[in-house]
Amino acid sequence: MTLNMIAPLEVGIAVRDLPRMRRFYEQVLGFAFVSEIAVPAAKAVQAALHEASYTVVRLQTSNGERIKLLAPEQPPAPQAAPAYILGEANATYLTFIVDDIQAVIDRLHAAGVTFLTGAQRVEVRPGTYLSFCRDPEGNVLEIVQYADIATYRPELCQPRNA
Repeated sequence: MTLNMIAPLEVGIAVRDLPRMRRFYEQVLGFAFVSEIAVPAAKAVQAALHEASYTVVRLQTSNGERIKLLAPEQPPAPQAAPAYILGEANATYLTFIVDDIQAVIDRLHAAGVTFLTGAQRVEVRPGTYLSFCRDPEGNVLEIVQYADIATYRPELCQPRNA
C-alpha cells in the first residue's frame, strides 16, 4: 500500500509557551501564519491529544510545508535535553535544506540561537554541510546545505510541465 498524500507533510510540535514559539518560527525563521484554532477538552480527549483543551497554530514555510504548534491548556513540565541528539528514545528533529547555510547560521546566531554544532557549519561528507540548534523550547532543528542539490533531490531540478 502507498500512502497517497494530497498535500505536503505537516509536523506537529507540542509547545508550552505558544506566543514565544510563534515569535520564533514567524519572526526568526520566517514562517507565515495560517490559522489558530482552539480545541475543547472533549475533542482533545477524543483525538487522544490531551486531557484538557489545547490551541493549535498552523504556520507555513516558503516551500509549502506546514508545522502545527500545539499548546495544551495544562502543558507538561520541561525536560532536560540530552547531551547528544540521538541520546534519547524517539528523538526527532526538523531538517531545513537551504542554499546558504552559513548565512542562516549567522542570522540565527544573531537572534540568540545557540548551536549544538558551534557557530560554523560542519561538513559531514564532501559537499554536505549541516548545523544543529534548538528552538526556544529545546526542539532540535537541522540546517543543511548540499553543494549539489540535484544529486540529493533530482526531482527538484527537473523542469515542470506547463
